Order: sequence, then C-alpha cells, then structure tokens
Amino acid sequence: MLKKLELRTVTVTRYITALREGGSLPALAEADDDFKYVLKFKGAGHGVKALIAELIGCEIARALGLKVPEVVFANLDEAFGRTEADEEIQDLLQGSKGLNLALHFLSGAITFDPVVTTVDERTASKIVWLDALIINVDRTFRNTNMLIWHKELWLIDHGAAFYFHHSWVNREKHAKSPFTLIKDHVLLPQATLLQEVDAECKALLTEEKIREIVNLLPQEWLTWEDIDETPEEIKEAYIQFLLIRLEHSEIFIKEAQDARKALI
Repeated sequence: MLKKLELRTVTVTRYITALREGGSLPALAEADDDFKYVLKFKGAGHGVKALIAELIGCEIARALGLKVPEVVFANLDEAFGRTEADEEIQDLLQGSKGLNLALHFLSGAITFDPVVTTVDERTASKIVWLDALIINVDRTFRNTNMLIWHKELWLIDHGAAFYFHHSWVNREKHAKSPFTLIKDHVLLPQATLLQEVDAECKALLTEEKIREIVNLLPQEWLTWEDIDETPEEIKEAYIQFLLIRLEHSEIFIKEAQDARKALI
C-alpha cells in the first residue's frame, strides 16, 4: 500500500536572520525538531498565494524525481519575534502568526552557476518542462533558484509560479497558454529532450497525484477575501489548471522548443 503524502508540522523556536536575497524576506530559523529551515511567511508581499505556489511546485518537482528540500508546515507563535529590532521584520512576523511554510536548510550549499556546472540534457529538459507546466518565471540566469549540495542539483523557490492566481480570472486561458517567458530559463540551452520527458513526466503526474499534492493545502491558506469561492473550490481550481495544462502540454513544449531554436 502506498504511503499517503503528508507534510510534517514544526513549531519555530528561534529566528536566526533574514535572507534578503528575495523580495519576500524569507528567514533562516530553527524549529522544535532542532533543524534549521528557510522560513516563508504568509504575511509577506504575495501572502498565502506564494506559499501555495511553493508547496505545489516543490511537491510536483519531487514527484518528477527532482531534488527539492523537505517542505514542512511551520507554526509561528503569537509571541514570536517581539524581540526583533527591525520594525519591518517585526511587522512581518506579527502578520504571519499561525501556519507558514518552511524548507529544510541545505547547510553549505552553493548557488548553481551555469558557467561552472553543466546539467545533463535529461535533467535540464525535465526542469524546463516543470517550470513551463507551473508557469514559474523565476529560474533565470539572473536568479537561478538552484543550489549545488553534496555535488547534486537541488531546486528551490517556486513562490513566483502559478502567477494566474493573482488575478484569478480566465483560468482556462492561462492553463492553455504557451508561457513565453520560458525563453529566459537558465537551462533552456541544454533542454534538448523536451518531447521525450513530456511522456515520462505526464505518466508520473496522474490526476490522483495532482489531487494528493493540492489536497495538502491547509484550510487557513484558502480563505481569500477577494473571492467568493470556498476552500474546496479553490483547491479544485488549482487541480483543474494543472490537469488542463497537462492535457495540452504540446502548447508549452512547442513554445520552449521554438525559444531554444532562437537561442542557438
């Protein structure tokens, strides 16, 4: 019997430092399991939608056999952060009470540099395919969002994916979009096997797997003031977006292949 997909829940015990590389002010923190995590706050710029994108993006990548850090739910106590001197960070912490998201901190990891490290064609193709599927705008030469840890490639930061959810209109149109920004993907030059990995990835991302991943989303992230849909209806919208996108994957594959030809 297959093990049910679940995320652990930890309680943040110590705020270590802000990680100012991103606009959302993630932090390095320690939790009650004595591990360090990169903590993503629901009180940051794009709120829970960035956490939703992070969770779904990471777990889809994991389902495809790509390496991503463990994702956990991270509880932030009401009293947490009162000793923080930086007012901006204190406001962020106070606005993030309750359930947030955290990724296991890969201590000693270095930022992926395409000049230094060459990624094999199959892996590159699979990562480009993933980012085209989830419309992830943020894996470019300027910001690769990949790390080398123990001589292996790890994917991080999927919070900018699924950007259709910031407007929440024309969802089917977004699902069938070619995703033109794939032209800026850092691994596009090596992605020669997109057609081949398409079949492999779609076989792994069954409807059951998609539903299992999206159903990880906690209720408290799914009560949006600007729309009337219930948490279950919001989950179903993400599921249908992904299923439609998978069904029409030839649209984003052709866009990536055409962009790659333009590069070389």
